[in-house]
Amino acid sequence: MYNDFTRYLTAKRTVDDRALNRPVWERLAEAVRARQAGMSRPLRVLEIGAGIGTMVERLLAWRLFDADAPGVHYTLLDADPALLAAAQDRLTQLPSWLKLEIAPANVLEYATRVTAAGAAQQCDLLIANAVLDLLDLPTALPQLRGLVTDKGLFYFTINFDGATLLEPTIDPAFDDAVEAAYHRTMDARITDGRPSGDSRTGRHLFTRLPATGFDIRAAGSSDWVVHPIEGRYPADEAYFLHFIVATMERALRHAPTLAPARFAAWIATRHAQINDGELTYIAHQIDFFGVTH
Repeated sequence: MYNDFTRYLTAKRTVDDRALNRPVWERLAEAVRARQAGMSRPLRVLEIGAGIGTMVERLLAWRLFDADAPGVHYTLLDADPALLAAAQDRLTQLPSWLKLEIAPANVLEYATRVTAAGAAQQCDLLIANAVLDLLDLPTALPQLRGLVTDKGLFYFTINFDGATLLEPTIDPAFDDAVEAAYHRTMDARITDGRPSGDSRTGRHLFTRLPATGFDIRAAGSSDWVVHPIEGRYPADEAYFLHFIVATMERALRHAPTLAPARFAAWIATRHAQINDGELTYIAHQIDFFGVTH
């Protein structure tokens, strides 16, 4: 029932707004303003896995860019053309100084294109929100580094890091077994014949980023925390929770370590807790900002 990915991304907007680490954001904002102040051309921004464009909306609402600078050229990169079409539908009221480019391609295709075109196509700021934990870091990070100019900026946010917590408990031992099995699906994920993901991406980025040309200047927790307030969830966050539980069900329906009938009852109970305004969900994640070398 809960498989509308576009609605999930829309619902996730308010969850991400709360989660994004503000000290990391402030370091990004300072660096972007300083960079724009010294430029005679538009700032080139590339967002990978841009989805339906909620990050663009956020950056404008939070006033990341200097509207008096020469402008911003913002490229939305995503492998799903339907999501980018939704982004175009959403992003119709943009300031004149922001030029939007839609790029339907995966990261490897786009990185190959940029490499062939040369440094003029590299971006000044690379953004990836809730994306890197879906990629194979040893393969992806060198490709990403090639997308950014030397001394360029990066903002890598909502990187999952090994904790999925649901309260209240149903059965502590079984809850733990479900969490462990769910994380194993992240570690074993294969996409297009290649590894794609890591349940501890956040902590691993502390060593993998510097090793591939990304100097970390700020990092901090960006946990998703969704809980009811007076028996109701903010905005459309009940759907967000239903989608998360449904994602767990799809990932684990054939898990050999979970008895099928017991797991089905567990999933049904979690959905009922959401409907009753009782479920609290926490996912541990980490944000990073820095400069390339």
